[in-house]
Amino acid sequence: MAAARALRSIMDVIYRLAEILAALCMIAILVLIVLQMLARWSSEVFPGAPEYAAYFMAAASFLGFAAALNRGSHIRVSLLLNAVGPTMKRYVDIWCFTIAAATIWYFCWHARQFVFWSWKFNDISQAQDKTALWIPQSVMVIGGVILAIALTDHLLHLIFRGHHRIEHDNVETQEV
Repeated sequence: MAAARALRSIMDVIYRLAEILAALCMIAILVLIVLQMLARWSSEVFPGAPEYAAYFMAAASFLGFAAALNRGSHIRVSLLLNAVGPTMKRYVDIWCFTIAAATIWYFCWHARQFVFWSWKFNDISQAQDKTALWIPQSVMVIGGVILAIALTDHLLHLIFRGHHRIEHDNVETQEV
């Protein structure tokens, strides 16, 4: 039981660190945009700024997916779930988490291969930044793996404990 609690706290720390890194990526995007604006106003050129902003946007998205899942911010179509009883709802949730976890693990496997070949062939950006593409692609894989772990975590929790660990968003539970 102590090992399970230790694993749970490690996973929660990983989710939180990914969330913090996603927030830092968003701040980096803001800084890049402001620097690019300042460069344009002073008739200077800031080569590669749009590409780096795009890399940070992809990183922020992938690193933030697990935190969004854990907070209930992903879009879930609950029309079917609300129409069935609790037993059937559990089975539908298990099916959905199984499909989602399998899909993202499949994505991570192939994305990892994609990163490897980008590194192996020294693939670089075609834009002015000339960034080695395996670097931003690696962040995508890391974020994908964290999401896959989170989905698997919720699936196992649902199977063994009878409910997932997704916190419901206040908007979803608010009465109109």
